[in-house]
Amino acid sequence: MERFLAEVCTPAWNAEQDAGRPWTEAVELLVQEYPQERERIEAYHARWEEMLGGAIDETVEVLRELQDRPVRLFALSNWSAETFPIARRRYPFLGWFDGIVISGEVGICKPDERVFRHLITTHTIEPETTVFVDDSNVNVEAARGVGMMAIPFTGGRELREELVQLGVLEAAPAAGRGAGRRS
Repeated sequence: MERFLAEVCTPAWNAEQDAGRPWTEAVELLVQEYPQERERIEAYHARWEEMLGGAIDETVEVLRELQDRPVRLFALSNWSAETFPIARRRYPFLGWFDGIVISGEVGICKPDERVFRHLITTHTIEPETTVFVDDSNVNVEAARGVGMMAIPFTGGRELREELVQLGVLEAAPAAGRGAGRRS
């Protein structure tokens, strides 16, 4: 399986779907290149949902805390427009965002500055008052390049500490957390 993911269904191939290429086209192109892998390539797409991991509970808890704060929440994700609806159904917390920009829907992936500008313009965001969080240092630097504060994501606990230092969250979680949560 590792060879298959490293040599056939590669991160670069996946990035094309994240940038908007339709899955049917992607599968067809890959099957032409690797006809002996047809069954596994087709299964990769058909069984895609099985590859989704679980939510990171600590991070979801930070998101829940942020809902109780006077901040707007947005997501900017490199994701296929065709598979993101599956994730949206699977992860209810994705409904907590005030807006979501999916690279596959706009045809531009992070770290391209244009996708950050799209987020800023579409949702009337002030970059200098925006905190961007990402697990890719390249994306963190790109966010800083458009004027956002940016935090490299290493874990939920660390994220919470960073947000406390920035004054976005309180030092200790409020009692009765979630009581005033938006839905």
